[in-house]
Amino acid sequence: MENQESPFKAGLNSGLILGIISIVITYIIYFIDPTLLVAWYVGIGILVLYIGLIIYFGSQYRTSIGGFMSFGTAFNFAFIAMVVSGLLGICGNLLLYNVVDPALPGVLIESQMETQMAMLEKFGAADSMTSEQLDDIRTSLESGYTVTGQLKAFGFLLIAYAIIALILGAILKKRDKSLDY
Repeated sequence: MENQESPFKAGLNSGLILGIISIVITYIIYFIDPTLLVAWYVGIGILVLYIGLIIYFGSQYRTSIGGFMSFGTAFNFAFIAMVVSGLLGICGNLLLYNVVDPALPGVLIESQMETQMAMLEKFGAADSMTSEQLDDIRTSLESGYTVTGQLKAFGFLLIAYAIIALILGAILKKRDKSLDY
């Protein structure tokens, strides 16, 4: 019997690769224009790349284990890969926010505030905002760049990872139809 790689080990290896790619992309974006780190279109582009890479690594894993993979195995692979990648990404972000450029969170908060104010103006609600409400928004944004804020965000990301892993599990699974008779 051949020695097959477990979904945990395959997910761990893929997650390490995805995490390193995530950190490299984050730092490249930081060096190009730090405000792009909070741009919605950059986030969507990275998410699409991320999902595409998980599908690629998952299909490679499926091929390595004989060409067939159950939904549970595919889910485990995708979820573990995303969790490992997310943990590495948080480490990279904390390093960026606290060591490389401690002033960066302030720049990103200002960019986010400008974006939110532009959106509120578009809906006609900017004039009704009090300075206390604006301070609450700013405080909320500032807390997101702390270690505690990053860990809380990761907790919510685990839910998103589980949902995405369910979808990816459905995409990656492949049943051996020769066993149906």
